[in-house]
Amino acid sequence: MRRLNRSISVVLTLLILQGIYLVPAQPQQPSAQALPKVAPYKRDPSPAAVKWANEEMRKMSLDEKIGQLISVGVNATFLNQDSDAFVALKRQIECNHIGGIILFRGPVYESVVLVNRMQQLARYPLLISADLESGAGMRFDDTVNFPWNMAVGATGNPEYARRQGEVTAREARALGVQHVFAPVVDVNNNAANPVINVRSYGEDPADVARFAAAFTQGAQGAGVIATAKHFPGHGDTATDSHRGLPEINVGRERLNAVEFVPFQAAVDAGVGAVMVGHIALPQIDATAIRPLPKAVKTKPSDTDEAGEIVDEKSTMPATMSPVMGGILRKDLKFSGLIVTDALSMSGLTIYFTQDEAAVRALEAGADMLLKPLDADVAFKGVFNAVKSGRLTEKRVEESTGKILAAKYGLGLVSQRITPLDTIDHLVAGKDVLTLASEIAEHAVTLVRNDDKLVPLASLKPDARILNLAITNGDDRLWIANSFVSTLARSGRKVETVALDDRSTEQEVQKAIEQAKSADLVIASLYGRVRTGQARSVGLPEAGARALSSLIASRTPMLGISFGNPYLLQSFPGLRTYLVAYGDMPSLQQATARAVLGEIDIVGRLPISLPGLYPKGTGIQLKTQK
Repeated sequence: MRRLNRSISVVLTLLILQGIYLVPAQPQQPSAQALPKVAPYKRDPSPAAVKWANEEMRKMSLDEKIGQLISVGVNATFLNQDSDAFVALKRQIECNHIGGIILFRGPVYESVVLVNRMQQLARYPLLISADLESGAGMRFDDTVNFPWNMAVGATGNPEYARRQGEVTAREARALGVQHVFAPVVDVNNNAANPVINVRSYGEDPADVARFAAAFTQGAQGAGVIATAKHFPGHGDTATDSHRGLPEINVGRERLNAVEFVPFQAAVDAGVGAVMVGHIALPQIDATAIRPLPKAVKTKPSDTDEAGEIVDEKSTMPATMSPVMGGILRKDLKFSGLIVTDALSMSGLTIYFTQDEAAVRALEAGADMLLKPLDADVAFKGVFNAVKSGRLTEKRVEESTGKILAAKYGLGLVSQRITPLDTIDHLVAGKDVLTLASEIAEHAVTLVRNDDKLVPLASLKPDARILNLAITNGDDRLWIANSFVSTLARSGRKVETVALDDRSTEQEVQKAIEQAKSADLVIASLYGRVRTGQARSVGLPEAGARALSSLIASRTPMLGISFGNPYLLQSFPGLRTYLVAYGDMPSLQQATARAVLGEIDIVGRLPISLPGLYPKGTGIQLKTQK
C-alpha cells in the first residue's frame, strides 16, 4: 500500500511540474498594470483615425458601408449558438454588416460574452451602445443605479455629474460598451411631462447646461462617447414619443434661449454624439405629415396599440427634418455623430415605414440609425435609395467614415474583445456605492414640513408606523424594502401596505382603516417614469383614492415622492412632503436616514411646483449632534 501511495505521489508531482494537474489557486486581483488602459475620447478624429477609415472604406462594398450605419437592440441572455436568437443576430452581422449593437437589460457576464462573440464574427469592430443615464445599473443586472439626473440637480453641485460620468464610463468600458446614450440634457419645464421628468437635471437652462457639460467631460475623459439627448429638446411636452409624436410649438428665439442652451454647452464641452428625438416643431419645419394607413403601419413595439397617441395633423419630426439637422451642424457647430432616437418608437412608426424612416433620417443628417423595428427593411430602404439616386453613395460614406474613425479613436481596431477577468474588479465596487449614496444624501429635498414631522425625533420610540406604498409598477412585494429596512435598523416598528393598479376596493378600505389606527402614516409615492406606459409618473387610481381619503381625515402623514416630484400638485393637502426623485436603493436609504434625523437635509428643488413652490425651495435641516 505504501508503495502504491509513493507511486501516486510521484505521478502527481510530475503532473504538477508539467502543468497538467492544476491545484486550485486563490483568485488574484488584477494588478494596476494589467487593467485596460483607456484613452480619453475626442470628438474630432485624429489624422490616423481618418486615414484608417478612408483606407477601409475603399475596400468596402456598398452593403458594408450601409451596414455600418445601423445598430440593432438586444436584451442579452445566455444564448446557445444554435438558438434562433443567436443565429438571427449573427445574420445581421454577417449579412447586413451592421455597425453596432445596443444593449438593453441583461446579466453582466451573458451580455459581455454575447458581445464578444459578435465582435469575433464582425469584419469591422462593432460599436456597442447602451442607455446608461443612471449608470450601469440602468441596463446591467446586479450593478449600481445612480440617482436620476434630477436628484443630481437637486444637490446643486455639477461635480457630482462629472464624477458620475467618469464612473459610468469606466464601468461601461469594462462591460464592453463604448457609446453611452447620456446625458439627458432636456430642460424639464413642463410639469406634465410623462417621459423626461426626473431624467432631466431641472427646469433652468443654465443649470442643466452646467450639469450636462460636467457629465460629458467626466464620461469622455474616461474613454466613452457621450450622447446629449434628445435634440432639439423633449422637456416642454406632455406626450411620450414612445407613444406618439410630441409637439413643441415655439419659435427659434425661444429654442435659442431655453432648449438649445444645454445642447450648446455639451457641444462646447466636446460631446461626441447628439441624439435627435422624434419631436415636431411646426414653427421650424411646418412640413405636414399624416398617419400611415392601417394596412401599411406596423404594430407598435414600444407601447401597445391602445397606448398609441395618433395625431391626424402633425408636422415633420426632428429626426426626419433636414432643417433641424442643419441647425445642429451649422448653428450649434456640432461636428460629431448624429444618432436617431429608436426608429421603433411610435412617434415615428405611426407616420413612416421603416425603410422610409431610415432614408429620411440620413437625408436629415443622421449618421447612425438606432434600433429599427426590422433591420432588414431599414437596410434595403437605404440600399434602394442609393441605387435609385435618391441618396448618393458619397452621403453614405460621410457617415460611414465618421463611424469608422470613432471606432478607431475608441481603440477598437487594436482591441475589440472585452476581458472577463477585470469586470468584478472595475464594476459595482465600493467607490460606486459610495458615490451613489453621497449624491442621494445631498439630493433629498424637504419641500413642506407644516406639522414638524421631520425628523421623527418627537415620535415616541415604540410608535406604530404604517408605510403606505403606492406604486405604478408591478413591484408591490419589494418596492419599499430599501426604505423600510433602513427605518427598521434604527429600531422603528414599520408595517408596510402596498397598493397598485391591481388593488381591489376591499384592499383600499383595509389600508385606510390600518392607516387611521397608526401613530404615523408614511405615504411612499412610487409614481415613476415608465416610458411607453399610459400611467407614467402618475399614481394608480386605488392608491390615489386611499391617499385622498387619509388627507381629508387629517391623519398624521408624511408624504415622500420616490419618483415624480410634481405629485404634490395632485395632493396639495399633504402637509409634509419630501422629494427623493427616484426609487434607487441609495435614494430610499438616504431618505430614511433623513427622516430619522441621521443626516442633514440639504437638497433644493431644481424645478418649480407650479402654483405651490418656486425652483430652489428646500427646507434645510441639520442633524442634532
